[in-house]
Amino acid sequence: MKILGFESTCDETAAAVVEDGRRVLSDAIASQADMHALYGGVVPEIASRRHVEAIAALTEKALADAGCTRSDIDAVAAAYAPGLIGAVLVGLSFAKSAAWGLGVPLIPVHHIRGHIAANYLAFPELEPPFLALAISGGNTLLVDVADYTDMRILGATRDDAAGECFDKAARVLGLSYPGGKPMDELAQQSAGGVYKLPHAHVDGAPLDMSFSGLKTAVVNLAHHAEQVGGGLDRAALARDFTQAVSDTLVPRAMEAARLAGRKTIVAAGGVAANTIIRRNLERACAEQGCKLYLPPLKLCGDNGSMIAAQGYYEYQAGHTAGMELNAYATLDISE
Repeated sequence: MKILGFESTCDETAAAVVEDGRRVLSDAIASQADMHALYGGVVPEIASRRHVEAIAALTEKALADAGCTRSDIDAVAAAYAPGLIGAVLVGLSFAKSAAWGLGVPLIPVHHIRGHIAANYLAFPELEPPFLALAISGGNTLLVDVADYTDMRILGATRDDAAGECFDKAARVLGLSYPGGKPMDELAQQSAGGVYKLPHAHVDGAPLDMSFSGLKTAVVNLAHHAEQVGGGLDRAALARDFTQAVSDTLVPRAMEAARLAGRKTIVAAGGVAANTIIRRNLERACAEQGCKLYLPPLKLCGDNGSMIAAQGYYEYQAGHTAGMELNAYATLDISE
């Protein structure tokens, strides 16, 4: 079964063709990062307009790269939530038109379910059940994946997502947008241990997280150094910040796996590309006797193949939609 998948929840326009949920035939992506770097972050209106400009030609490229004609497509999948609402609407509206024009089913896919499914493309042997640590620019979740479409949130951030904090910290340290990669590179230049940063806990919800205090602490340190005329060790701060994020994520992921009775842990999302977090997850899983799946870097960010991959399993579960399907800025992964 060949599925044409669309992803447009933020600042990447993506179209891909995936066969039977596991084999990538094509994956075309148009990034807007250079444009949004001018503003230090994503401008929603610009993102939406760029999606409109790119999506038709990108779809033709995805079909050509896959060696497919329109008649070869068996279904169309689209990310319909969560994300920047204008951006999501572009991809979903185009997907609706494609499904209607081709006379094939339309499959709604939750964006975070797609990130988790990216691992199916890299690891043919991977099957549920497992514990997923989903960490991206807009979401930070601990998800018990009982089956391909049966998922339950065990823990989540109460405020900022981990990826958003990386972007904000990168900006005050004078790094480019998006901040994940330059922060990772800067952190590798120091052993850290210089700055004492907050590690938040949520009373009564030990698996939940909070990153707003950490973000504020980094901003205050940078601003204070600027006001007094220097004295900021940027590499050490990047390292200590990254370690603080990891200290929030990794122990909770291990505890969630223990409580859910899972011996397999899967990482997903853009922050899963971070070198220090990956290394700490590997160490923790080895100590706890868990099998760890880390997606290759090219599958950590937003892409169309992950939406098509999850779309296959949503279709198998009978989850299709009509032309009345709406887009949502926020939506629980279990819905």
